[in-house]
Amino acid sequence: MKHTLTIILALAISLFAEAQTFPKAILKGDYPDPSIVRDGKDFYMTHSPFFYAPGFLIWHSTDLVNWKPVCRAVTEYEGSAMAPDLVKYKGRFYIYYPAAGTNWVVWADDIRGPWSKPIDLKVGGIDPGHVADKDGNRYLYLSNGEMVKLTPDGLAVDGEKKKVYDGWAYPKHWVTECMCLESPKLTYHDGYYYLTSAEGGTAGPATSHMAVTARSKSPAGPWENSPYNPIVHTYTADDNWWSKGHGTLIDDAQGNWWIVYHAYANGYHTLGRQTLIEPIEWTKDGWPVTKSSASLPETDGKGMELSDSFDGDKLGLQWTFWREYPMDKISLKNGNLTVEGKGSSPADALLMLVTASDKNYEVCSEITVKSNAEAGLMLYYDEEAFAGVMTDGKTFTIYSDAKNKRAVKNSIGKHFFAKIHNRGNTVGIMVSRDGKAWTTLADGMDVSGLNHNKFGGFYALRPALCAAGKGKSVFHSFGYRNAVPQEKDMSAYLLVFHKDDTHSLHMALSTDGYTFTALNDGKPIIKGDTIAEQKGIRDPHIYRGPDGAFYLAMTDLHIFAQKEGYRDTEWERDGKKYGWGNNRGLVLMKSWDLINWKRTNLNLDKMSAEFSEIGCAWAPETTYDEEKGKLMIYFTMRFGNERNKLYYAYVNDDFNRLESVPQLLFQYPDKKSSAIDADITHVGGKYRMFYVAHDGTPGIKQAVSDRINGGYEYNPQWYDPEPSSCEAPNVWKRIGEDKWVLMYDCYGIKKHNFGFVETSDFVNFTPIGRFNEGVMKTTNFSSPKHGAVIHLTMEEAKKLANHWHTALPEAEK
Repeated sequence: MKHTLTIILALAISLFAEAQTFPKAILKGDYPDPSIVRDGKDFYMTHSPFFYAPGFLIWHSTDLVNWKPVCRAVTEYEGSAMAPDLVKYKGRFYIYYPAAGTNWVVWADDIRGPWSKPIDLKVGGIDPGHVADKDGNRYLYLSNGEMVKLTPDGLAVDGEKKKVYDGWAYPKHWVTECMCLESPKLTYHDGYYYLTSAEGGTAGPATSHMAVTARSKSPAGPWENSPYNPIVHTYTADDNWWSKGHGTLIDDAQGNWWIVYHAYANGYHTLGRQTLIEPIEWTKDGWPVTKSSASLPETDGKGMELSDSFDGDKLGLQWTFWREYPMDKISLKNGNLTVEGKGSSPADALLMLVTASDKNYEVCSEITVKSNAEAGLMLYYDEEAFAGVMTDGKTFTIYSDAKNKRAVKNSIGKHFFAKIHNRGNTVGIMVSRDGKAWTTLADGMDVSGLNHNKFGGFYALRPALCAAGKGKSVFHSFGYRNAVPQEKDMSAYLLVFHKDDTHSLHMALSTDGYTFTALNDGKPIIKGDTIAEQKGIRDPHIYRGPDGAFYLAMTDLHIFAQKEGYRDTEWERDGKKYGWGNNRGLVLMKSWDLINWKRTNLNLDKMSAEFSEIGCAWAPETTYDEEKGKLMIYFTMRFGNERNKLYYAYVNDDFNRLESVPQLLFQYPDKKSSAIDADITHVGGKYRMFYVAHDGTPGIKQAVSDRINGGYEYNPQWYDPEPSSCEAPNVWKRIGEDKWVLMYDCYGIKKHNFGFVETSDFVNFTPIGRFNEGVMKTTNFSSPKHGAVIHLTMEEAKKLANHWHTALPEAEK
C-alpha cells in the first residue's frame, strides 16, 4: 500500500465569531418602504400596505434581527396606501402616509393601539417624513424636496408647501427609471439634521434605486449633499439585491448606527421588496457611510407564523384582504373559516392573502365548497396576474395566468385539499381527497413574470385563499412551509457519474446508501453529444442549493473525440502547448425536479484576454458561500501546459453566468506537482477540501480552512487506501448518522471502479471496499467514472425513478 489510511493528527481548533457580511435581510418577503423608530431599547417598524387591508402591520424587535408582529394599525383607507413614516413624538406614536392623492395621519398612545381613524392632512405629494426642531416646531417633508409645517399636535398642516431641497445629481450615465426624489427621512446627529432620500425610481432596472443624504443645521435647510453619496445603491445586475433604496438611518441603544432599506432579491421580483439592514459609520467630516461588517445576533427563525388552523375567534395578523376589509363576510367557528364568496373568478373574488418569504415554498389548504360557490388556492399579484386552482365541486379550473385557464373533471368532490409548490417561480398544483395521495393538475408553470415590472402596482405574488360565487366556502386549514428539504426529510441517495464509453451523464438511485441501481437501465440520462461543444461530458457534480434547486456542473471534454469522429485531431488544441485533455468550457445545468433542465455552455477563455490561453477547465463543483450569500463554483484550471491548480468564482442563481473572475483557491506546495478535483465539505465549523495530489502516484489528500474560498492548509497525509492511482473525491453523509463517506474513482486499475472509506471525525477513515467488492453494491452498471452523491426525499426519488421506468431499489434489511 502506498498510504497509511488511519491518520491521527493534532488539529488545532479555534473558535471565533466572524463579523457578518451585509446587507442582511431582516424581513424576507414583501415588506417595502420600511419606516423604523427606536423607543429606548425597542424598535418598531411598518411598511407600505398598498391595497392589502388591514394595513400598516407594526413589527417589534429588541435586536434589529428578530421581529414579531404587534398589530395592524389601520383597517380601512382610501386608495393605495404607501411609504409611511412611523414616528414617536412627545410620548405619542404617529403614522404619516399618502393615499388617494393626499396625505393622512393616524396616532396612538400605545403602539399596540387602539389607533385613531385616518385624518386627512389635505396636502399632496407622497412619502411623508416627519421632523421637529429643538423649539417644538413640526414639519412634514414630502416628495420632490417639498416641506410643509404642521400644527403643534401634528394632525394638520399649517401653511403651504415649499420646495427646500433639489436632491443629489447622480451621474448621467447611471441607468435608472427617473430622478424621482422621494422617501425623505430625517435624523438628528451631532448638531445636524440629516435628510435621507430615495432617487432613481424604485423598480425597473437593477441599478435604478438609491438612498442619498444631505445635512443642515436647520430642518428647513439649506441642505448640503454628502460627498459620499449614495449611501446604498445597486451598481450592477450581478448584485444579490436589485433596486436598493428608500432608507432610514437609525441608531441603537449602544450607539451603533444602521440604515434600513428595501430591495428586490435578484431574480425574485415576485417576492416583492424585502427589508434589509447595513451598518453605518460616521466619517471624520460627519457623513454616514456603510461599512462591510458589524455584529448582529442570528435570527431565531420564529417571525410570524403563516399557517393557520382557524381555531381562534379572531383572524390572525398574517392575513390581509385585497381592496376591501369584508369582516362581515367571514366567520370563525369550531376550527373553520367560512367565507361568503363574490364575483365569478379570482379577478373579482374575495381574497385572503399572506406574504410569502421563501424562494421555494409550499402552501396547502383543506376546503369545502358549498352550493353556488367556487373556492380554491391561488398565487395572486393583482386582477390581471394570478395562477392557481379553483373548483365548484364538479370541475377544477387551473389558471396558468389571468388570461389562460383550462378545466378538468373534479372526481374528488366538494371537499378537497389543494396544494401549490412554488419552486423558484416554477409552480406545481396538486389536489387530494385526503391530503395524503396527491394528483398533479399542473407542473412547470412559470410565474416569474407576475411582478411589478410587467404589471405595475408595487405588489408581490402572494398565496391566497379565494372564494367566488354567491354561496359560501369553508377553509378548514391553511399551511405554509419553506419547501427546501432538510436531512430529516431525506430517504434516498442520487449518484451522478459519467462513463468513458459514452461521455454522457448517468444517474443511479439508492434507498440505503449501499446498493445503487442505475436509471434508464444504465443508459445515459443526458447524452454528452447533445449538450457539450466537444460532444462529450466528464466529471459531473450535483449540488442542492439553498433554494432547493439542483445544480449540475460538468466538464466539456471528450477524450476520445477523434476516435468517435467528432474532430480530426486528438485534442481540441495543440497538445504540446495546452496539454493532455485540453478544453476551455464547462456545462452548467439547473433543475427543480431532476427531469427538466436549463443548460448553459460556459467558455472560460472568452471571459477576458487573461484567460484566453487556459489549458483546461476540469471537474467543476458547486457550493454556497454563506458569507457572500452566493453560489460558488470551483474547478481545476491551468494556463497552457503548466501544472494544474484549483480556482473558484461566483456564479449567479440562474447558473448561467459567472459573477466574478476566477481566483486561486489552492495550489500544491510543490510547484512541480498538480492539484486537481477539489471537493469541499463544511462540517464542524471547518471547510474540508479533499483533492487529488499528483505527487508520485496520484491519490487523495485533505486541506482544511476556516473559510470557504481560501486559506486551506496543506496536510501531507494520504486519505485513500489504494495501491494504484485514484481521483475524483466526493464526500457525502449517511442520512441520519454522524458518518460520512469519502468516495473516489479508482482509475489506475484495469476495470475502473469507485472506492469508499468512512469517517465520523475526518481524522480516522475506515475502508469499506469498492463497488461489488464489499458492502457497496451496484445492481445494473459497472465502470462508473467521477461521481457525486446527494440526498433525495422519497417523493423526489420515486418521481425520478418513475420517469425513467426504473424500479426504486429497496433498502437492505
